[in-house]
Amino acid sequence: MRIGELAERAGVSVRSLRYYEEQGLLSSTRSSGGQRHYTEDAVERVRFLQRLYAAGLSSRTIAELLPCVDSPSSETMDSAFHRMIEERDQLTSHIEGLIHTRDALDRLIEANRSHSSRMALAGGAPATT
Repeated sequence: MRIGELAERAGVSVRSLRYYEEQGLLSSTRSSGGQRHYTEDAVERVRFLQRLYAAGLSSRTIAELLPCVDSPSSETMDSAFHRMIEERDQLTSHIEGLIHTRDALDRLIEANRSHSSRMALAGGAPATT
C-alpha cells in the first residue's frame, strides 16, 4: 500500500510516517518511481508506535525497544526490560510531580473560594465561584 493509504488506515499524517522512517521506526520499499510502499503489517506497526508515543516515550527510546519486538531474543529482551523499567520510573516521577502541582492548585482554589465567601458575608464584592 502507498503512504496515503497507510496514513488513512492507521489514523496518522503522511508527515508522521515520513518521520517514523527517518527515525528508523518504520520501513518501506520504493517503486521504480520512488514511491513508498508498505506491507499490511505496517498498519499495526504504526498503531503500536502511536501507543508508545502516547505513553510519553521518545523516538530514541522507541528505537531502543523495537529490537525486542522485531527479533525477540534473550539479549534484546533483557535490554528492553531494563529500558522499560527506566521509562516506567520516569513516568512515575512525572506523575508524582503532576499530582503535587494539582494539589497545590486545589489549595489555591479553596483559599480563593474561602476568601470570596468571606467577602460576600462582609458585604464586599459578591462571591463568584
